[in-house]
Amino acid sequence: MFNKDHVVSIREFEREEIDTILDHAVKMVPIARGEKKSLELEGKVLATLFFEPSTRTMLSFEIAMKRLGGQTIGFANPSQSSVKKGETLADTVRMASSYADIIVLRHPQEGAARLASKFSSKPVINAGDGAGQHPTQTLLDLFTIKEEKGRISGNHIGIAGDLKYGRTVHSLTHALSMYGGEMTFIAPEGLQMPDELTGELEREGIGYHKTEDLESVIDQLDVLYMTRIQRERFPNEEEYEKVASSFNLHRGMLDDVKDDMIIMHPLPRVDEISPDVDDTKHARYFQQAANGVPTRMALICLLLDRNRGL
Repeated sequence: MFNKDHVVSIREFEREEIDTILDHAVKMVPIARGEKKSLELEGKVLATLFFEPSTRTMLSFEIAMKRLGGQTIGFANPSQSSVKKGETLADTVRMASSYADIIVLRHPQEGAARLASKFSSKPVINAGDGAGQHPTQTLLDLFTIKEEKGRISGNHIGIAGDLKYGRTVHSLTHALSMYGGEMTFIAPEGLQMPDELTGELEREGIGYHKTEDLESVIDQLDVLYMTRIQRERFPNEEEYEKVASSFNLHRGMLDDVKDDMIIMHPLPRVDEISPDVDDTKHARYFQQAANGVPTRMALICLLLDRNRGL
């Protein structure tokens, strides 16, 4: 089951649609690894319009398209486009949709992807808009949890770091609410999960806790999802400095955790995960990043199939 013309927000997905994407992503893994060859998207073009810096998201979309035999166009710096001359987002999207078969957009302004979807004649994928949504990151996060834990539902998931400004954790929290389980939000008082999201969990009957102390709950978790304190989302430097380096996960904190607990992070990290955690059996953040390729391959294929009316 998949009936989306655009991918703007994870809130617009039913659980069955997410499961369809994740099931399709499993089939894409050997192609993503280069173990099998595919020309499924030969002759198709993906446009990457990135008005905000990106490494993993942009590269994984490009690799996903090329692994399936397609091509990519676009920009990673708006100063190299006609935006610098004053071109509106609507006009940029109209232009790109006349050149490409599908568009991936990252923009610093919340709501930009929804606006783009109204002006594009081709499918638009939101690759992050301000402090709003990052649906494809959520899909690869869910894929990672399912692959590593065998299921998404029933896990106790701790989400730590910048929960106020983090678009990644906003999307993930909503998606996890569809599967059930328990959540613990670990953040300084000023960076806790917004009331809008915790209220949603309460309405859905999903159990959650809040704490500022990572060490007090880490041994209870099945999944620890770390995030960085996002300097670029703060209104001023003074507010950022108050909470910078609030959390630093290091190897010594893992002595009493569950044997099969996994640690995730959307990356990039700053100092919230010490490098001495990287070679532990719990670290999954680099595999998580790699999972972006098969997940985005699956999404591109499903959207283009939908667009062709198949």
